[in-house]
Amino acid sequence: MEWLGHLHKSLPLLDKEIISCAKCPRLVEWREEVAVTKRKSYENEKYWGKPVPGFGPKNAGLVVIGLAPGAHGANRTGRVFTGDSSGDWLYKSLHKNGLAKIPTSVGAKDGQELFNTRILCTVRCAPPDNKPSTDEKESCHPFFHNEIKLLMPTAKSFLALGSVAWNTTYATLLELGEVLPKPRKPFAHGVTVNFLGKDGIKRRLIASYHPSQQNTFTGKLTEKMLDTVIAKAKINL
Repeated sequence: MEWLGHLHKSLPLLDKEIISCAKCPRLVEWREEVAVTKRKSYENEKYWGKPVPGFGPKNAGLVVIGLAPGAHGANRTGRVFTGDSSGDWLYKSLHKNGLAKIPTSVGAKDGQELFNTRILCTVRCAPPDNKPSTDEKESCHPFFHNEIKLLMPTAKSFLALGSVAWNTTYATLLELGEVLPKPRKPFAHGVTVNFLGKDGIKRRLIASYHPSQQNTFTGKLTEKMLDTVIAKAKINL
């Protein structure tokens, strides 16, 4: 991990580098193509069309992790989990739990504010078919590792939305020297790993199904299930 010597010491600097990243040709081409062709319902809007940084305070106690920006959601609005149905579900549940100012998230200037919570993705560019390649995930990993490291002084709960977020967060915590059970617990909704941080802080990592249409339309993930798992993460704050 040669990149460990190039980690940023503040979130603003990290966010700035994330936004300017062009490491992955396929992702750059896709995010920019989508920003030009647009979805018909958003044809009069200007798309963000760049990598999407995390959203929320730098001293958050809860860290929510997703896979990647949606092509017509965060890739359009410039804010993670904003402007699509996944965001509708997530922010509504965060609001119910007192962690978001308003229950909706439609654009970067909608007045939304997160309380003691930061949301980020393992991959920062919208991928075709919502599936980043292994190489793309590896290229983006230094950003994720760096952000988790910067959040560790205050982070007490990590909520991983989906199996990729679960596996990536688990591995990153191990990279940072945290002691978690081995072998890694397999992903399943509600699975929880409680661990004592190397700094003496009690922390927990919780898994949830991702609030994607594939899961919400089929009933695999219900509002009650998401509300419950976020409440479980909040208990540790």
